[in-house]
This record gives sequence, structure tokens and C-alpha cells, in this order.
Amino acid sequence: MNHNTPLSPRPPHHLSTGAGRRVLTHAQLRAHGVSAAKASEQCRPGGPWLHLLPGVVLLHPGPPTSEERLHAVLLYAARERTAGVPSVPVQPGTESPPPSSYGEAMITGLAALTLHGFPSAPPLPSLEAFDVLVPRLRRLRSTGCARIVRTPDLPVPEQVTGLPVAPVPRALADAVAGLQDAGTVRRLLTEAVRGGFCDPAAVVRELTAAKLLNRPHVVDAVDSLLAEGRTLAESRLYRMVRDHGLPDPCWNVDLRLPGGPRLGGVDAYWPEHAVAVELDTRAPRPGRRPDDEAEWSEYARRRDHLERLGITVVHITPRKLRDAAEQQAAVVRTALIASADRDPSAYVVVLPR
Repeated sequence: MNHNTPLSPRPPHHLSTGAGRRVLTHAQLRAHGVSAAKASEQCRPGGPWLHLLPGVVLLHPGPPTSEERLHAVLLYAARERTAGVPSVPVQPGTESPPPSSYGEAMITGLAALTLHGFPSAPPLPSLEAFDVLVPRLRRLRSTGCARIVRTPDLPVPEQVTGLPVAPVPRALADAVAGLQDAGTVRRLLTEAVRGGFCDPAAVVRELTAAKLLNRPHVVDAVDSLLAEGRTLAESRLYRMVRDHGLPDPCWNVDLRLPGGPRLGGVDAYWPEHAVAVELDTRAPRPGRRPDDEAEWSEYARRRDHLERLGITVVHITPRKLRDAAEQQAAVVRTALIASADRDPSAYVVVLPR
């Protein structure tokens, strides 16, 4: 017997027993020895099976659970991609097929946010259809509980409860594309940052790529998102200084030359060490190209000016504060210690910002 030898036909009732997942494609049924004619017979009105989506069979008369619907839309989106490829039979007792069974398809939109654990995302049973992300050239149409979303650039999916799910920034953009309620959009974007699911910049990049920043209610939500991200980053900076035993700095101050121009604001400053910390919470703003370098050029110019005056500027991003606070504290501590070996800095005036 080799890998091309078909399985011996077995009575179809064996597929719907046991603890295994009960959603299969026609190709998977054939791998179990169930012909197309036999599958159609089982799916007749009043029969034990149900055609849930084109080419996808539910192995009980219904209604399907949310988990079964999720598996079904993924199998539907992947079925043409795997046509003609020998399928791996789903063994009794397994809860889900191997990831390769879904090809490149992944759950996105509101269903993905629910799977990621967003508190305000709707429960799966309340969703009439699930968004499934596929490559742009796939020949598929939305039908039943499957709503097809195409993209030229597929993200790398995350495995959530054994299912391929779009990363949070992409899932948010796909969800926002179908939402008109400003409150819902603002709530989802705020939860993404407050809950630590992703950074504001990643969300704004996806919204920009999806051309959603021409919608007023999305622009308003993005402004709230960026403010939320800034506040959260500042809170993490305070916590980093406290938890890692750094000396207290002057918080949120402006630096000026005596009788001279403003040098710019910094988030933390240690005057006796001439060390400053700047949080980089920049993100593409509505109405501006994401590759616009004007803000970065201004930031670099200001930083160079401060360093020429003998002030060490430590640049920290919100992601580094979130994922590697101890490492960032070590960078700041090193800068404070190294100040003893530097030439004295220029005298600057420190004012509240």
C-alpha cells in the first residue's frame, strides 16, 4: 500500500461519532471513502448532514456551533487552493485539522478581535458572518457565513485556539472598514492600546493602508487612540523609573538656553547628569503620508542640538517600554553613570511643560 492508495470505503456514520471536529470538505470526505454521491445523499432534506457552505459539509443536521462555523469558513476559503492536492484525513478524536488544511486563509475582522480577547468585541454567536482573509487573486465569493476579504499582502497569522487569526492591527482595520458607529470604532481602537494588544503606530499604519483615514469618525478615533497611547507610554515610563530604582527626574519639562531660544521638551530630565529621555510616540497622522519624514527630521535636528550642548538624549519607544522595561532602565542608568566622565554640559534652564 502506498500514499496514493485510496482508503477502503467505510459507512459514513463513523464520521459523525466521537469527539472529533464535525466539519469536512468534499475532498476530505473522499479521503475517508465517502463519494460525492453518498455525501449528497447524506445532505438531503431531513438527512443527518448539512451543506454548510459550498464544498463544506456539517456532519450533523445543525445548527452549527460558532467553532464549527469558524472551521467551515476557513475550509471554504482554502478548498480551491487545495483542489487536486491529496488531503490528510481528519482522524477521529482530533479537534481541528492541521494548519495546512486552511491554506493561506485566516480569520479577520470582528471575529478575530473576539478570538484575541477584546472585551467589547461581539460574541461569536451574534455575528451573522465571519470575515476570512485570503490572497487577492483567489477566486472566491462571499456566501453564507463566509465574508471574503482580499489582500495583496497577507500578514503572518497568529494561532488562537488552534485557528489561524490575523494579527490585531490587521483585524482592527478589517473590522473598522465595516463599522459606521463612531463610538464602537473608538472603543475598539482604545482597547487595542489599553489592553496591550498592539501599539498605536501599527494600528494607524494598517488604517492608512486600508484607506480608512478619509472617514471623519475614524479620524476622530485615531486622535483618541494616539492620545491614549501617549498617556499609556508615559505611565510605563514612570513605572520603569520607580520599579528599577532610578533617581527621580524632572518630568515633562522644556529646556531653554538662558535668555535664548527654546531647545524643546523632554519627558524626563536629570539636571545634575544632563541626561534626557524622549518618548517616541510618533505615528502617521490622518492626512499625512506615512512615509513623511518631516517630523523625524525635526526630531533628529533637536536631538543633535541637545547633544552638541553636552546633553545625552535617550530615545525610547512605547514598544520597548512595554516589552523590555528592564533593558531600557539599564540604558538610562548607564547614561547617568557615564555623565561623570563627560565634559560639563552647557547651562540650560528647566521649565515646566
